[in-house]
This record gives sequence, C-alpha cells and structure tokens, in this order.
Amino acid sequence: MRFRSVIAVLAATVALPVGAGYATDLEVTHWWTSGGEAAAVGELAKAFDATGNKWVDGAIAGAGGTARPIMVSRITGGDPMGATQFNHGRQAEELVQEGLMRDLTDVAERGNWKEIIRPASLLESCTIDGKIYCAPVNIHSWQWLWLSNDAFEKAGVPVPKNWGELVAAAPALEKAGIVPLAVGGQPWQANGAFDVLILALAGKDTFLQVFGEKNADVAAGPEMAKVFKAADDARRMSKGTNVQDWNQATNMVITGKAGGQIMGDWAQGEFQLAGLKAGEDYSCLPGLGVNEVIATGGDAFYFPLLEDEAKSKAQEALAETLVDPKAQVAFNLKKGSLPVRGDVDLAAANDCMKKGLDILAKGDVIQWTDQLLSADSQKQKEDLFSEFFANPSMTPDDAQKRFVEIIATAD
Repeated sequence: MRFRSVIAVLAATVALPVGAGYATDLEVTHWWTSGGEAAAVGELAKAFDATGNKWVDGAIAGAGGTARPIMVSRITGGDPMGATQFNHGRQAEELVQEGLMRDLTDVAERGNWKEIIRPASLLESCTIDGKIYCAPVNIHSWQWLWLSNDAFEKAGVPVPKNWGELVAAAPALEKAGIVPLAVGGQPWQANGAFDVLILALAGKDTFLQVFGEKNADVAAGPEMAKVFKAADDARRMSKGTNVQDWNQATNMVITGKAGGQIMGDWAQGEFQLAGLKAGEDYSCLPGLGVNEVIATGGDAFYFPLLEDEAKSKAQEALAETLVDPKAQVAFNLKKGSLPVRGDVDLAAANDCMKKGLDILAKGDVIQWTDQLLSADSQKQKEDLFSEFFANPSMTPDDAQKRFVEIIATAD
C-alpha cells in the first residue's frame, strides 16, 4: 500500500510518495504497437508515473517473434531494461536459470498475489523452483473467430455461428470480392491459428495429449488428420490476404474486406478503437463456435536483475502497479483481455469480453502452448505452419508428418 511522508525541501514542506527519494526513469520493453495496444499501454504508463517514477516506453514493433530475441539479447548482453513483457510461461525460463532475472517473491507476498490472482495457473507459470519471477497483467485467449457482420450481409449469407458455417460461406464471400479468412504473414499467426483449430475441432483431451504429454501417436492419428484438413481449408480461404501484421489482418475484418479472422482477444482493442460495437458491427465466436474453451495464457512482466538501487525500487513499484485493481481495469478494458484479479469491477465490459468472463467463471480453461512447450519447440511449430500457409504444394499429410516429428522431440 502506498502512503505519503512529509519532508522539508528548501524550507518548503512537500508531500511525496514513499520511495520518492529513489524515483527514477524505468525503461519498459514490450511489443504492443498497434493502435489499440498503444492505448492500453498508456494506461499502465499513467498508473506507474503516478508513483513518482517515469515509464520510459521501449516498444518494439513486429510482435513477440521479432521482439523477444531483441529483449533476450539485451539482457544476456549486459544491457538490461528495467522491465520487459513476455508471455507468462516458459519464454524466460533460461534467463531465470542463468540468474539474470529478479526474484519478485517478496513483492508478491506483500501484495497477497496467491490469493488475488486467478486462475492460479497464471502465477504458477511465473514460478520457478518455488520463487516468483513475473507479474501477470492479463489473461489473453487465442481461441476466437472475429467476424465482419457487414461482409456477410454484402455476400448475402448469414453471419456464421461456427467454423463449419464459415467454411460453407466462403464461396459466397469470394464471389462478393471478400477474403473469407484473413491470416497475416507473420509466422506466429499461422502457428496460433493452427493451435486454435486443434482445441476447437479435436478437443481438450487431444490438445493436452499432443502438447502436454507430447504424445506423437496421437499427433499422427485421425483426430489430428481432421485438424490438418481444416488447416488446409483455412489456407485456401486466406488466399488474397496480402498483409503482414496481425492488426492489418484485423483491419480487413473491420473494413469488411475479410469475412473473419482467427485471432486472440487482443483484436478487440482494434475494433474498439475503430468505434465498432460488439454484437452489432462485428461478432465473436469463442472456440470458433465449436468448443467454448479458452486458454489462460497472456502477458506478464519480468524484471532483469539490476544493481542500481533507485531502479530496483522502481521495479517494485511497477510490479505492484501492474496488479493494482484500477490499473487492471483500465488496461484490460482497452486491451480486450481479461484481468488477472477476480475482485475488480468490469461492468463496462462489452459483449465479447463478457463471453470470455462467463467461460472463465465456468472454469472452461486450459493452459496454452506457451506454457506447455519450450520456446525452441514453439519456434519449430512456427516454421512449419508458416511454410504450410505460404506453400500450397505442401499437403496436409506432409505437414502432419513433420508435426509428428516436432512433437516426438518436443520439451
């Protein structure tokens, strides 16, 4: 809890926050660079600046696949930032094992994080050898299909209620000059879309057998063959997207140039920034309208170990700020994600966000691949599905065989 103390400065009495003697600039790196993301980051910066410190923004364009190697290189190269975003899971595991990241256990215990952060798996993903190394800021779920109501009206077909109806509507969309499914060219987008197809179409048990147990036999089986067929449908429907960044693909849905997009709930921030209303201008289908289960992945901030005492104090202030109730509400409403605390007021949530909250309340949740696979295994998957979506000559059977090899050696 913050409180104020009185000190005399140049014969004047001025009230300052505790730790103001240590107040300093703190560089914070992240990959939130789209319009909606920037608006959300601004809420965190404003809350942190209110502690007397200053958020120095270190945004790196290109999403996680581009930004993470830069962040890791700086930390291992002796030029650490004050704090950095990763997805909570195993992305910072090696940095922690090398002794390069700060232990936040004391901060977490003071803030009673184990009692307020829900689900518990979020904090568990920040915990290595019993110590807490990151502060979760949101619950981001990949498992959404975003649809342009205008695009389907123009094509003369109803807005789909599930994945199968989108596939069936694709010819009508194409006839109207609309790309049925927008998939940007960044490798992580194709990789994430495939993982969503697995959970939605093959189900939770198959998903966990493949990624949790690393069961190569299941990966080679008939249920996964159905998923690769669906990925082939997605590849065909995405022809003509011709954009690179995820938010450019989202903008195609916003403007009615594409019928839909498989993308995480962070896409909500772009729809909101464009002034579109959930349920009226666009529709959202959790679990692709087939299997309403969402992942409890998301974003967290890690803090490189620093020798500077002022910056170390500022790190503590930032960690506390990130889980503060007001900051949680302000940030997540603009980000489109769900808060990591269950004790905050989200009356202002839109229809899509309420769907996610309902699923979370029912406990229909699962750990995502960032939490179940090492960064190396994830990269191998990215390479495979990036090639699959870019190369029509790769058959679903060929892709499945390569996928089985990845799962057989995954860690």
